Amino acid sequence: MMSKTGKRDYDGLRKGASEPVDLSLARERGQRRTAVPRDSLKILQITDTHLYSDNTGRLLGVDTLASFRAVIQAFVDTGWQPDLVLATGDLVHDATPTGYRQLADILDSFGVPVYCLPGNHDDPDTMREHLRGKRVSCPRVVENKGWRLILLDSVVPGKVGGCLGQTELQHLRQTLETSRQPTLISMHHQPVAVGSAWLDEMGLDDAAIFFDTIAAHPEVKGLLWGHVHQQFDEQRNGLRLMGTPSTCVQFEPESKDFSVDQRQPGFRLLTLTPNGKILSEVMRIDEMPAGLEVASGGYE
Repeated sequence: MMSKTGKRDYDGLRKGASEPVDLSLARERGQRRTAVPRDSLKILQITDTHLYSDNTGRLLGVDTLASFRAVIQAFVDTGWQPDLVLATGDLVHDATPTGYRQLADILDSFGVPVYCLPGNHDDPDTMREHLRGKRVSCPRVVENKGWRLILLDSVVPGKVGGCLGQTELQHLRQTLETSRQPTLISMHHQPVAVGSAWLDEMGLDDAAIFFDTIAAHPEVKGLLWGHVHQQFDEQRNGLRLMGTPSTCVQFEPESKDFSVDQRQPGFRLLTLTPNGKILSEVMRIDEMPAGLEVASGGYE
């Protein structure tokens, strides 16, 4: 919804207003449900891999590398061919150079550009230095097939919650002023409440300023994030809001306190069409990996 000044009205974000979301997305193998317009930008999102420099590392009992490999195989089995991959933070749990170099080797195997941004378990400087490959990088802005992708760093050193701060917000303002092409903004921390009280306490601290920044830019069509280890799909005031499951452990939706979900790891497919629409759906592997510590009270 637009105001008389031409700015998008974000009252609905604060009130929790939502509209039905069309999650239909064509697949290249199996039953076609929606034809993908020619020249659409096709993206695979993976998030919260929580890998370790030790390949036997476990998060809440789950072997994160084995789980990530299962997710990759499930994606390969779809036959879907992306133009690029977005990896949206908490990529290496111990934030080590070795861990990032090992992850870069895995990501290079996708055979398409992979663009990465940091999460609260990452060290942004270490990540940018060592998470590099033939096709793997950590850019701030990407333009492809008429779309602009803006990757924001919401990490606050030593904090679980996020904040963009003046530097990232200024980068966002300047980037948005350069053109009016359809835009997808990605970050690690959720900029809206997802309905889990403990998670909503560690979202994006300066979300109100962020939304004020994009309010005059209807070319911003969607926001994409990780961090919450659960699926979130809503459309509010013309803006698509998307949170995506982790490739390892999930958090129970609508939980007041920390709670582990037994749903399977997953990934998100997005099709960004030439006319500015976003088609998207979440897919999951068939079975939850062994070892999940359901009764856990948290993790470091």
